[in-house]
Amino acid sequence: MTYDERLAQRVRKRLGGLDGVTEKRMFGGIGFLLHGNMVVAVSGDELTARVGPLGTEKALTRSEARTTDFTGRPMRGWVTISGPALMKGPVLDHWVTTAAAFAASLPPK
Repeated sequence: MTYDERLAQRVRKRLGGLDGVTEKRMFGGIGFLLHGNMVVAVSGDELTARVGPLGTEKALTRSEARTTDFTGRPMRGWVTISGPALMKGPVLDHWVTTAAAFAASLPPK
């Protein structure tokens, strides 16, 4: 699967001010890491955000988010955001900021 390069570029712009951000091909797309910890991944036109096990329930109250399921089993601590919702800058801002804050709370790898 390919990924939406425009969406990836929008994510890069939002993470650009943080030290320790790297990119890695994964999930059939591209992942963005902070000090070695996954923040978000762009796959197709969707965004997968790492919100942490305690943040999952709150994250799923937002209409654009759904449980992440790559393997037939839900991934606790992760949500996937639909592509059309990401066209709105504030929606993308929310998810990148939320995921970056969680990743920043983890020890560097």
